Amino acid sequence: MTCIIQVLPALQQGGVERGTIEIARALQQAGIKNLVISAGGRMVHELEGLGVEHITLPVNTKNPFKIIANAKLLAKIFQEKEATLIHVRSRAPAWSVKLACRRTGIPYIASFHGVYKTEPAWFKKPYNRVMLSGEHVIAVSRHVKQHIIDTYGMNPDKITVIHRGADVIHFDPAKVSEEKVTYLREQWNIPENLPVITLVGRLTSWKGQSVLLEACSKMQHKNFVCLFVGSDQGRTEYHQALEKQAQALYGKPKVVFVEACRDMPALYRLSAVVVNASIEPEAFGRTIAEAQAMERIVVATAHGGACETIQDGQTGFLVPVGDATALAATLDKVLDMPSEELNKIEKQARQSVIDNFSVQKMCANTLDLYRRLEENAVSEAFTVPQGHVDNMPNDEKTI
Repeated sequence: MTCIIQVLPALQQGGVERGTIEIARALQQAGIKNLVISAGGRMVHELEGLGVEHITLPVNTKNPFKIIANAKLLAKIFQEKEATLIHVRSRAPAWSVKLACRRTGIPYIASFHGVYKTEPAWFKKPYNRVMLSGEHVIAVSRHVKQHIIDTYGMNPDKITVIHRGADVIHFDPAKVSEEKVTYLREQWNIPENLPVITLVGRLTSWKGQSVLLEACSKMQHKNFVCLFVGSDQGRTEYHQALEKQAQALYGKPKVVFVEACRDMPALYRLSAVVVNASIEPEAFGRTIAEAQAMERIVVATAHGGACETIQDGQTGFLVPVGDATALAATLDKVLDMPSEELNKIEKQARQSVIDNFSVQKMCANTLDLYRRLEENAVSEAFTVPQGHVDNMPNDEKTI
């Protein structure tokens, strides 16, 4: 590989940005020239700290005239940097990348990080299709791959599933001291003798915080703490509604809202159970994999990426979507489990992440795809050779 260029709207924060930096680090460690183009942001310094060049362009714009202008600038950059493959990670910059690659003849691929809205169909579907017009598409889960096939009728051979992942080196229970866990308990005023049920995610209705609070009201157990970690990002009405719903629990269990946590491994170790109560399917659900890597029981709604990262009863538990009664029963079950049974599930969960859902595996599979795409650059379309397919849960033939 000569030069890989990743293009995304900005480098502020989030899973797309984190994945971009993880791939840039892997390329750098492999001695492969690479750079990133975005509108900039707080994570640029992290990228540059790796020794990876960042070029600031307003590729986050949706203005059609600016998209065309960006395409001309990108074409010039691609040629000057002798790019051999472009990896774009969002729709707005994908339009500029498509035009630039058409001009230069350089192949590009796109990552589907989520399920895009398709209404109104006359506009959204054509707009979204730009992500499918390159050499290949990376889907972050089988759920996303199926969505692409069902919604856009794309040839499955042009889609490769590369799951997002948890950094199993960073998220390692052996590296978290009791002092760090105690610090969080004291900081958030959580009694030491009470188990903690945690939901990590920004405060927005589709994340299901309200469903978890309703489940708490139905549980047989009452002596525990329900911990929500995430910003309301200006959704003050929803935040206030959750506070009011929590107050209706009459203080039992105790409910704590925390805007952010800098020590996520310690947060997961603080938790007895981690809940993903999303009422809309997660494209992947990175917090699930992170909690599993930290050997924590995860209870999640049975749709989207959660059905791939959790094997029900073996590496966690799945409950019907929006079913507070079923969630309450499962949480009671987990809190009543013998420690030996819990430990077995927790160990199996971490091993599953190591085997299938680690950042390390994600990076290795992505770089392998880059290499094979470059080797097959003369082909009109790229099909993943069967010999390169890894064994995944449910015998799915994806990377």
